[in-house]
Amino acid sequence: MRGHVYRIIMNILKRLSTLLPDKVIINYLYRSRYGKKPDLKNPKTFNEKIQWLKLYNRDPLYTSMADKYEARKYVSEKVGEKHVVPLLGVWDSFDEIDFDALPDKFVLKCNHDSGSFVICTDKNKLDKKSAKTRLETALKRNYYTPYREWAYKNINKKIIAEKHIGYVDIDYRLFMFDGELRFIECFLDGVTNRRVNLYLPDWTYLHVQHEYPIDPDNQVTPPHNFDEMIELAKALSKDIPFLRVDLWNIDGHVYLNELTFYPNSGVGVFTPGEWDEKIGSWLTLPNKRR
Repeated sequence: MRGHVYRIIMNILKRLSTLLPDKVIINYLYRSRYGKKPDLKNPKTFNEKIQWLKLYNRDPLYTSMADKYEARKYVSEKVGEKHVVPLLGVWDSFDEIDFDALPDKFVLKCNHDSGSFVICTDKNKLDKKSAKTRLETALKRNYYTPYREWAYKNINKKIIAEKHIGYVDIDYRLFMFDGELRFIECFLDGVTNRRVNLYLPDWTYLHVQHEYPIDPDNQVTPPHNFDEMIELAKALSKDIPFLRVDLWNIDGHVYLNELTFYPNSGVGVFTPGEWDEKIGSWLTLPNKRR
């Protein structure tokens, strides 16, 4: 029932959200999921602190880091260009794409949101009509508006093409607090059958669910170059109160997937629930910056 009510409320908010202040939207978003407003004066849980960060920690650098096109420059400067998936092109609209110049395999995605990607494994079989609908629909959305994830508000929306680097069976999501790794989420088969296992930095398995189903019978072992992944995440998250660094490890080569400031928009439910406050204790909030 709560999930049904949540969807109804969010559909209404999407229609009204452009007219309402950020704090109003954030309060409704949080209350529709947890049955209460977040304590923004004295936040304790991880999800409450994410809402606080949306409102009060607005560093212009975060816009570039959330932008999948501009983030490439940030990553290249911090850890080297070799950790960025090779770029094949960038355009303002789908009709500008020169498909003749692209290889047989590639990935198209928008730079301003999450999930609007098109994986092409054979250019001759690509359904361009479907791809155009998917990407142009995404370009019309302001990813900031419904959930007030501030870092996305002022991104200059584009379509980018990247090299197809192969099948990604695990998405490693490193939760960094002031540049320190606290835990890892391993997304298994994230496109077709999303399951998530959580691990501490020493790779102790946490029987904790964060929004998505867990798969304790399908344990992941740390990759041989996990220390390298940690060092990359530390460099990318230095001096930032919280940042989730999403990495791919393809045949021993580490690539950045994306940088995320607001996982699940700060309403991802932890089970057992006490983990929300435990993880929140690791997040030290900075002074307000608006």
